[in-house]
Amino acid sequence: MGTVVPPWKQLVLGAIEANSHLNHSSYIQLATIGLSGRPSNRTVVFRGFEENSDTIRINTDIRSRKIGELKHCPFSEICWYFSDSWEQFRINGRIDVIDASNPDPIKLQKREKAWFDSSIKSRLNYLCPTPGLPCNNEQPNQEAHLDPSSGPVVEYCLLLLDPDKITYYVNLNSDRRFIFSSVLTATGEKCWTSERVNP
Repeated sequence: MGTVVPPWKQLVLGAIEANSHLNHSSYIQLATIGLSGRPSNRTVVFRGFEENSDTIRINTDIRSRKIGELKHCPFSEICWYFSDSWEQFRINGRIDVIDASNPDPIKLQKREKAWFDSSIKSRLNYLCPTPGLPCNNEQPNQEAHLDPSSGPVVEYCLLLLDPDKITYYVNLNSDRRFIFSSVLTATGEKCWTSERVNP
């Protein structure tokens, strides 16, 4: 029996295809709750869906501020706007932080797969100095080197966003707006419902 694709994911996949010629269509805004209780937002790269699921992959540096925020409060929302098709998604859910210290071997395999799915240029980012710290201009500007066959470095972290509500989907071309919500069935499977609302 095949996996049923949630209706909102079908809309996302359609928007990705319709806007694939635009580089910025793979960038999403990721909002978390800062340690001060204030909102914290940044732009990240959509790295795809986990196989046969609606879980969204995001790569990040374990030293970045968002890691502490997500460990304090794992709930997050992404905002995604597709400029050619005039579609916007706001996807709410819980993020699983998978770093090198994760005790689950299956999650570590997912982390390794996501690492090798990334380009060498992207992997080299994790060999840079700690993000957000003052830049030491006295240090020589050395090229980082990475063996393409070596596994993930300790600084690399995989974030998996498990959506539970699409709080906002709007198509500005047609003035259609929907909310998608998930409920767990008795067997633990996720079932999605949709409601059309005023734009």
